[in-house]
Amino acid sequence: MSSTFFAPGFKTSPWWWEAAEPPTRDNALPDHTPVAVIGGGYAGLSAALSLARLGHQVTVLDAERIGWGASSRNGGMVSGGMKVARTALAEKLGAEQARNIALAAAASFPFIEETIAREGINCDYTRCGRFVAAWTPKHYDALARAADYIADITGLPTEMLPPTRQQEALGSGHYHGGMKAAATGSIHPGKYARGLAMAAERAGAKLIDQTRVGGIRAEGSGFCIATNRGEIRADAVLVATNGYSRGSDGKSAMPWLARRVVPVASYIIATEELPAETMDRLFPGRRMISDTKRVLNYYRPSPYGNRIIWGGRARFGPSAPEAAAPRLHEFMTAVFPELSKVKITHAWTGNVAFTFDFLPHIGVQDGIHYAAGCQGSGVAMATWLGHNAALKIAGAANQRFALDGLEFPTVALYNGNPNWFLPIIGGWYRLRDRIDRLAA
Repeated sequence: MSSTFFAPGFKTSPWWWEAAEPPTRDNALPDHTPVAVIGGGYAGLSAALSLARLGHQVTVLDAERIGWGASSRNGGMVSGGMKVARTALAEKLGAEQARNIALAAAASFPFIEETIAREGINCDYTRCGRFVAAWTPKHYDALARAADYIADITGLPTEMLPPTRQQEALGSGHYHGGMKAAATGSIHPGKYARGLAMAAERAGAKLIDQTRVGGIRAEGSGFCIATNRGEIRADAVLVATNGYSRGSDGKSAMPWLARRVVPVASYIIATEELPAETMDRLFPGRRMISDTKRVLNYYRPSPYGNRIIWGGRARFGPSAPEAAAPRLHEFMTAVFPELSKVKITHAWTGNVAFTFDFLPHIGVQDGIHYAAGCQGSGVAMATWLGHNAALKIAGAANQRFALDGLEFPTVALYNGNPNWFLPIIGGWYRLRDRIDRLAA
């Protein structure tokens, strides 16, 4: 693809930042805080909000600006724990524990809706539903087997659309039918990150930018946190760094956690504005869309309904957004050929975090609390994990959280940097997707 596919004024910053770029805060680093939260994304901000509401003094530290990472860069799809519900947990953990984990994950959806309403966060939220498009007939059959369970777990309906009815949810013949699921919303992630930060501040939390944590050590009954701006002592610490748990310099606030999360860059583009009739034809019902490929695509109408936000794993190693954008445009036009001449106004990237067991986790290691691993579906889940980690720190949980204290696996020799193996795995997954499609 030539540069002619880039619109005049093309930017390599998130389109979301046009309306809600993370602001800079000029707050001093205190010498001591009762609770320190490391990571100013959804999980850290939600934890800070809940802790402050419970009467605890809390300080949030972020290496960049608050909300600068995936929280203001993601696709803005609010999932109701469907990814966890579709995981083959029962074979590994037994039916009862699998169901408890799925229910705990699904509870993230009503929680984020309640948070948005309670805090008055203006983030263009709507419960719009999702269409999960089947890459092959076998994938359609797998969705059909899971549909009733997902409806049961989320408490909201699902419906299978065979290929003959696919146009009811997606203006494309590229897939083999799919599943409509009601337990999904759409959000402006930048506005949500900003609104969640403002809510935490109103509740009394202190948010501090440009403060990179290089290490945490036990000191007396608490901890000493080393940062690029000096040391801060805390009685309790929560690490909520997720896809940014290992810095480019190899340092980490919590190396134990960095060895258990795999940061994966997700690349996103925004198109130029499109006519309303085009958007209505391509997105009937204005749902969120994802497909069942191993190297999946996810896409949606913008909150204003006049352009397409398209994301996917365009590259499996470090790459500039403008280098990945042509591949995403290729993915988009494979689904919507009529968009071949549509230009791209923005391209950007941000890290999501996968775990080796494909489950989110909260827990405590060496006295340090952590919350991480949303598998690329973190808008609601990260908010929910942060809240539950806060309840644990405050001693305010009234029942056990099913994602708390699970065995948190890693693999030998992994140090938090996946760049040596991700291209190999990504290439294998792409090959498997092609083979599956050819065999369909």
